[in-house]
Parts: sequence; structure tokens; C-alpha cells
Amino acid sequence: MLDVLAHTLRRRPDRPAVLGTTRTGAVRTTATFGDLADLAESCATALHARGVAGGSTVGVAVRPGPRALAVLLALHRLGARAAVLDPGAGPDVLRARLALARPDLVLADATAQAAAGWARPLARRARLALPDLAALGPVATIGPRLPGCAPALDTGVRRAPLQPPVDEDGDAVIVFTSGTTAQPRAVVHTRSSLAAGMATVAELVRPRAGEPVLGGTFFVLLPSLASGAPVALPARSAPVLRRQLHRLAPQATYLTPPLIRRLLAAGGRFTGRVWTGSAPASADLLTRVKRAGAHEAWGVYALTELFPAAAVEQADKAAFTGEGDLVGAPLPAVAAKTDASGELLLSGPAARDRYLGQDPDPWVATGDQARLDRGRIVLEGRRKDMVLRHAENIYPGLYEPGLHVPGVELALLVGVPAQDGDERLVAVVQPAPEADRATLRAALSGPLQRMGTARPDAVLLADIPLSGRSLKPDRAATARLAARCLAARRQG
Repeated sequence: MLDVLAHTLRRRPDRPAVLGTTRTGAVRTTATFGDLADLAESCATALHARGVAGGSTVGVAVRPGPRALAVLLALHRLGARAAVLDPGAGPDVLRARLALARPDLVLADATAQAAAGWARPLARRARLALPDLAALGPVATIGPRLPGCAPALDTGVRRAPLQPPVDEDGDAVIVFTSGTTAQPRAVVHTRSSLAAGMATVAELVRPRAGEPVLGGTFFVLLPSLASGAPVALPARSAPVLRRQLHRLAPQATYLTPPLIRRLLAAGGRFTGRVWTGSAPASADLLTRVKRAGAHEAWGVYALTELFPAAAVEQADKAAFTGEGDLVGAPLPAVAAKTDASGELLLSGPAARDRYLGQDPDPWVATGDQARLDRGRIVLEGRRKDMVLRHAENIYPGLYEPGLHVPGVELALLVGVPAQDGDERLVAVVQPAPEADRATLRAALSGPLQRMGTARPDAVLLADIPLSGRSLKPDRAATARLAARCLAARRQG
């Protein structure tokens, strides 16, 4: 896919490739296909001059956009691998992750370096925190420099002939997932697994050349651009995003569930097909997306270890009446099974090769409790999220979908330690902004009655904390919130 993209960039040099927006929603071209090709070639030449070659590891702390894409293309060209650095992980975690990946060079834009230096107080407000990158190894600035930044990656060096592009398989990218400061965990994708994942996205989304796609992830950027479709980076502000979608009328849109909820609250409308993932997407949310104009609304089940794994359209999800969360049939070439404990295992060409420092394994242990229903994957909860009450194991994901009645934006079941060593099961429900709370509690009565022995001990209406880059519901923080609310009730 990256090789196809490299050829596409040269074939369509004058056409818009990456699109931005103004506050009014007007479309502006951030980079043409030719701009991306030139930038990728300059990056490859400059990195080669710095000694980056096949087998090298380069840390990448660059905001999504043309430069980040050019860096990825340049590293692919040289046969090097990228270690993706997340500024939201915190400095201690990043130090541990870099110590595990041991990059030969760190590429960072001025914003990332400012977050680690003079702008640290401002960065904290945005929940960004980076260690002093220069203390972790050689650093080069990509893009405009600011005072205090590392020396620039010299993309103006005299272009010397490079070796032929690397066409053999090998490590392509390192993406850090869970783990602790003491034991970070990193997913390693090879060039072939990365290509297989992007090919699956292309087959799923079917981007048409010349028509814009809206989305900010590499798994949206790369297949869309390779198909000749320009990609618009979504505005961060919901009102601006609403205007952007109105002006752009994209053929396909990929947004996370939290951003979709904010957009709908701002009166946003959709066109074409809409895809969402990275966090749970309820049937109610997908229904609201279609009511807001989308021709199709898809929930995508994906992991860092295998992206994407399954997908389900709103009509199928809304028609599902069984227990658990239907996420759809495994996508082509994805194999799914459950082990003796009920944990979902996945395999396929797009699966990660291994975890850094471990041996390859063809099967990905998802950590999700699941069952297969006529070949479709139905999630029943995260294994680590299991609540033990009265000696009964309760998997929240088995029951949470039933709590998504009209007027509910999010719903989690969490365990709160009780004084007798047991746990209390608490349903924390986030109402939609326009929802009437009395009406909502009445609507929840039926689903709660149908939960049988898993019926919660308490129901709280509150905003659910979110965390991470994709703003997933934070179960640990929600459990702490529930504990505080229950304690306040007892004291009151």
C-alpha cells in the first residue's frame, strides 16, 4: 500500500492531497500529492545522511498531517521502523518506552519539543507531557524550528542517489499500548502486516478517487490517498467541524464516538458513509448518525494488534436482540475463535508480528470475553473488567448495551469495593444533554429488570470520565467516581 501511495503521489502532483479548514469551514489545501512526494523524498535523503537505514529505529513525535505522513513514507523507503510516541502518555511512561525501543534518532516537531520545554505549563492544560527528548538520545526537528528546539533535520541536503527501495519484509512500526512504567508493552507490525491492514481498510471503505474523505488517522490517510482521494483532517472544535462537514460533503467520514457525540450536540450533519471506532459505539449512536444524514453508519472493532478486525452497520446492530455487544463478522482473512475461558482470539495477515522483546505469535489474545453468534463476534466484556459480587462473575460488556436506551450517551457497569470484601455493582449512565432525567430513569427500568442476578446495586446519572488519545471511557476513573458518589450518599 505504501508503495502504491508513492506512485500515486507522482502521478497526481497538482491535485489536493491533505485538506484543512478555516473557522468558517472553508476548505483549504494543506498539501498536494506532489508536495507530499517531494517532502517524503527530502526526508528520506536527510535521514539517510544521518545514518538511518534498514534496521534503524526512529522515534516519531510529530502531529498527524503531511509531515508525519512524509516521515512514515521516508522510513518505509529506507527500510527503517518508526516508534510512535504519544505526548499524552506522560514523561515517565515515555522514558520507559523509549528505553525499550532504543531509537537511533527521535524526530519531533516544534510543538512536541515545546511541550517538553518552555511551553510545559501550557501543555499540561492540554494533558500533554513529554520528557526532555534531548536527554533520551539524538533529536532532530522536522518542520519550522522554535527557540530551544533541536537542530533541524536538514531536508535541504544535496540529494544523493539512494539505494533501491527496500522491498523485503521487516519491522515497520512500533506502537505502544498497555503496560507499566516498569514493563512497557509495544506492538510490532511488519511491513506486510501493515500493508494487509491498510488493504482491508481500502476494501471496507472503498474510497473513490477525487472525492474527499474526512479522518485523521494513518489508517484513513494512507488507503484514501493511495486511491487518489484527498483527505481532510477533522477540525477539533465541534462547531467548526460541523461547518467543515457541511462545506466538504465527504464521501466517507471516520470520527471517534466522543467526537461524533459532540458533533451531533452541535447540530452536525453527515453525508456518505460514516465509520467510528477506537471506543464503544452503541446502536443508538449509529442510529443518530444515520438520522443526521449518513447513508451508512458503521462501527469498527479494531485493536492496535489487528486493525480492523470486524465491522457492523447500524441496521444489523439495531436488529440484534441478544445479550452482549454485536461488533460484526470478522473481515476477510481475519480468523476468530474463543479459548476455553471464553477469551476472543484473532489471527490474520494484518495481525501484529509480536510484542517487542517477545517471540512471534500468530494469535492475538484480545482480552475480550466473547462468543461467536452465527459467525459474528459478540463481545461480553473485558476480562480484566469482571466484577465479582456474591461469588458471581459479572462481565459488564454483556449487559452495558442494554442500558443504551434513547437519551443515554454512555453507560458503564463498574465494581466498587464493599466493606465486607465483596464488590457492589454500579451502573453509571451519562445522559444526553437534552435528556429529561426522570424520563430516562423510567426508560432504564425495563433493561435493569431484565439483567436478572446482574442487576446493579445502584444507578448513577453522571458524566463518564474519558482517557487516552481516542477518549475511551475510563473504567477505573468511573469506579472511583461511583465510590465517591456512594460514600456521599451514605454520609448524607
